[in-house]
Amino acid sequence: MPVRAGFTSAGRALSLGMDKSTRPAVAVLMGSDSDQEVMSEATKVLGSFGVPSETHVISAHRSPERCRRFAAGAARRGVKVIIAGAGKAAHLAGVVASHTTLPVIGVPLDAGLGGLDALLSTAQMPAGVPVACVAVGRAGAVNAALLAVEMLALGDAGLARRLAAYRRKMAAEVAKRSRALSRTAAPRGGGR
Repeated sequence: MPVRAGFTSAGRALSLGMDKSTRPAVAVLMGSDSDQEVMSEATKVLGSFGVPSETHVISAHRSPERCRRFAAGAARRGVKVIIAGAGKAAHLAGVVASHTTLPVIGVPLDAGLGGLDALLSTAQMPAGVPVACVAVGRAGAVNAALLAVEMLALGDAGLARRLAAYRRKMAAEVAKRSRALSRTAAPRGGGR
């Protein structure tokens, strides 16, 4: 999904009490367009659940006023959850959280040091301004989207059913792989 400075729809809209044609439920932010490859994983997951989203490049350091305005106005525009991915000092999620009371999920990205610097910057928020922090990189982007879906499902029975179905499908896939592995690892004749 290409990064745009405005609204991008991801799948069909949900019954979240918003204008389904124009109002995103989740905003996916990234500090740089170089983060698009990883952060697109979040928009794919949101789209697979039919959660409308928007994607923005916003830097906490290079565009602080734009970041503040976005965060302060997100709830008025119908956004319910914000996912913010950034590497290095990774202050995007924290800065966004400081300007909104919406839940913010931080995705640390590997821009050096294996992402440890970003992980610590995202996870070690001072008391009073929480940011949920997920794994570094692709797994984190996927989990951030799933966490956003879980939050939204609290107020949407249809979304909760789709989330439960997703979990059942995932469990069935694990069982299927286990059976396949058991068949290939079974002893062949003459076992003791």
